[in-house]
Amino acid sequence: MFQAGTLTMKMTNHWNRVIYRLWAPIYDVTVNRFFMPGRKRALEVLALRPGERVLIVGVGTGADLSFLPAGVEAMGIDYSPDMLNQARHKLPFLHSPIQLVRGDAQQQLVRDRSFDAAILNLILSVIPDGQICLEVTLRALKPGGRAVIFDKFLNDNGKPSAGRRFVNRFSTFLGTDITRQFGNIAKGCDIVVTHIEPSLLHGTYRVMLIRKP
Repeated sequence: MFQAGTLTMKMTNHWNRVIYRLWAPIYDVTVNRFFMPGRKRALEVLALRPGERVLIVGVGTGADLSFLPAGVEAMGIDYSPDMLNQARHKLPFLHSPIQLVRGDAQQQLVRDRSFDAAILNLILSVIPDGQICLEVTLRALKPGGRAVIFDKFLNDNGKPSAGRRFVNRFSTFLGTDITRQFGNIAKGCDIVVTHIEPSLLHGTYRVMLIRKP
């Protein structure tokens, strides 16, 4: 859906389902090759331990699954059935029990306080409402639970340049928003940022670790 009077694409579940149906068969062999170092580093920062339960929000084709240590129980949620089908092909080769669920990560799909950790890799800039997604994820975490985020964010102290806004017209069409700020997404959320480091594209992407008090 395009916003009236502009060429800006509005992120919606319907459009994401359409565009990620097209991405699904080629995602792992194209753009995800670029993202894999960031995903790997995010899992290192999260430092999952055997016996923990982890919620993977926006599991997609299961690109993060190979980085899960043995003994971890995982649930992956994604809105795209086509991306989930790609993830299912990976399950026989993994060493951890993993449940894949199709659903909207903007809605409460799991019990409150039922996970030790969460993975939010490349989802907060994709899902229509990143703030609601973060809030719902935090409700799923136990007190003291932690979540890792690997994503691209605009500096909280800045505004998107004219060039960035122009490019965003095309990036949203392809399924991602490059103008979002983490400060806006996390506004009103009770979190503590315990770690942040620059990642891909000279820090355009970041790896962050947050904790629920």
